[in-house]
Amino acid sequence: MKVVALVVAYNRQSQLATALDALAAQSQPPAAVLVVDNASTDQSAQVAKDHPVGAEVVVLPRNTGGAGGFAAGLAHATKALAADAVWLMDDDTVPTPTALEELLKTWQAYPGQLTLAGSRVVWTDGRDHPMNTPRSRLLAGPKRWHRASAVGARPIRTGSFVGLLVAAGAVQRLGLPRAEYFIWNDDFEYSARLLRHGEGVLVPDSVVEHHTARPAGALDNPGDRFFYEVRNKVWTFAWAGVFGPVDTIAYVAYTGYGWVKALVRATDKAAMVRLLGKGLWAGLRRPPRPTRFVLSGLGPISQTVQAVETKARR
Repeated sequence: MKVVALVVAYNRQSQLATALDALAAQSQPPAAVLVVDNASTDQSAQVAKDHPVGAEVVVLPRNTGGAGGFAAGLAHATKALAADAVWLMDDDTVPTPTALEELLKTWQAYPGQLTLAGSRVVWTDGRDHPMNTPRSRLLAGPKRWHRASAVGARPIRTGSFVGLLVAAGAVQRLGLPRAEYFIWNDDFEYSARLLRHGEGVLVPDSVVEHHTARPAGALDNPGDRFFYEVRNKVWTFAWAGVFGPVDTIAYVAYTGYGWVKALVRATDKAAMVRLLGKGLWAGLRRPPRPTRFVLSGLGPISQTVQAVETKARR
């Protein structure tokens, strides 16, 4: 199976170099490494080009956010690089040496067809990272649990782009991440879309480190980014159609509880309330635009995105 490791980079050149070092040190290396640089103003693109891992580097002329970077990268990896699967990560992700080997062992041993497999994401001190917790599949059923447990995994309903291995066939069938999300919840919506009718697992023996400043969740002091949290969750629940009734009720309730906790903890509650209202209005008044429109005007990569999205059934 041809695996392309996809790293989306933006203005973190030293962390990007560490991530590429870790990819070069894999016990089972990927067939290719692709770095999508989101118009960084530092030397990230040059660091990627000069690194001995031999990465192919796609430099976008404008910052499209994590959502746009992963959409562009998935399009290029599956169409131009002919990947069978794409291993997704941010530029502050450091996979441990056996991370990909363990993912592929589980993928190949799984008694069924996997759509995606996620690594266990930890912080630098080894504790599970609260920002990247995959959600177990509700009502998975004994057969699905048995298939997962037989290979030391567990069935999941959503996953994080930090160490997620995605089948290229699923990308071709269901399209790319929604680039207009820009940041936050793009992986939530996309993994939920892929797993609406597909199977995905968490592989605890595959470990990647997420080198964030603190081991905190996304809603721990989110600041102005709270707008993206609200708008993008509303887009997911109101327009995307990626959850059934039971999942929708559960996730809406869990999301609402998280928002209430964030508002209670906020030092500037008035600002958070304004962001909540702005996000609700932006999410409810219209769905996100198609990714092929959001990523237009980027040169050749826009044509690749257009080709993937046009072929996919949405």
